[in-house]
Amino acid sequence: MGDVLAGIQATWEFDTDSVLIRFERGIRTPRLFQSLRERRVPYAALSSVTLTPGKRGTVVLRAVPRPGADPLLEAAAGQLKESNDPYRLVLPGDSETLAEYYADELRAVLGSEAALPAERFLVTAPEAPMQFKAYDGRAGFDGTLVSFRWFWTGASSAKWKAGDQSFPVADLGGVEWRSPEGLEGCLRLVPRGAAAGAEADGPGCDPVPGAGQPSVTRAQPDQDPASVVFGLGYGPVHESLPFAAAVLESVRRTQSVPVATAPVPVGGARRDPADIAERIRHLGDLHQAGLVTDAEYSAKKAELLAEL
Repeated sequence: MGDVLAGIQATWEFDTDSVLIRFERGIRTPRLFQSLRERRVPYAALSSVTLTPGKRGTVVLRAVPRPGADPLLEAAAGQLKESNDPYRLVLPGDSETLAEYYADELRAVLGSEAALPAERFLVTAPEAPMQFKAYDGRAGFDGTLVSFRWFWTGASSAKWKAGDQSFPVADLGGVEWRSPEGLEGCLRLVPRGAAAGAEADGPGCDPVPGAGQPSVTRAQPDQDPASVVFGLGYGPVHESLPFAAAVLESVRRTQSVPVATAPVPVGGARRDPADIAERIRHLGDLHQAGLVTDAEYSAKKAELLAEL
């Protein structure tokens, strides 16, 4: 095609085998789009194209991806609001004729497999390293390892007893993301071998058992060391969803390698002295504020010093 279609909040640049979607960084642009910046979508990742009337005299061009082609949409599992759909291009109403032309051009390049689910991810996931702040801890991902570092003020006693967690991607079978814009928002890592059959005791990040798979009961997200929970202002979509997509893409890439399924706790490994000192200072602030008892302060400080 070799042309550019400029819409509201995004521009689509058409190439011979893909479309490059560039998102604007304006104040009205959803933060998810600003976080993604741009995405290259191969035509092979698309199943269909639609053009419909929009609000306030606009038209909407939407490229519909094939199931399984985009790790971002796979992680979102249908929870994205329409305004956060990265495959939607909103155009002024007077651009309808031009939009119809590009819609026809896109339809013409869809392959014979467009109606079939993709066997692998065809759209690149957001790149690591990345991190975000949840309600009960900080999640980090360096490309091969997912880490959860618990907050003293938010994490449950079960998570504190388990200690900070580290999960090699090769030990994971999947990722479950529940939007922070709904109830019981959380991100849960699923151990390898349990991706299709785990069930939570309560609401929040509930996976769907696969056909013929045994059901495995798991703790609620606030008690599960393999989960971080969201809350008001914690784990926003534009941070936690790209994180989930990046982890999911890495998991799929390494799933063919046989590995152990148990998460690896960080507790027994030597830690960065600067990190320990920072946590002790934070613990001291909580102690001075009366949020931590003398006994709790002494016990936790001794535990942290033992990690040096």
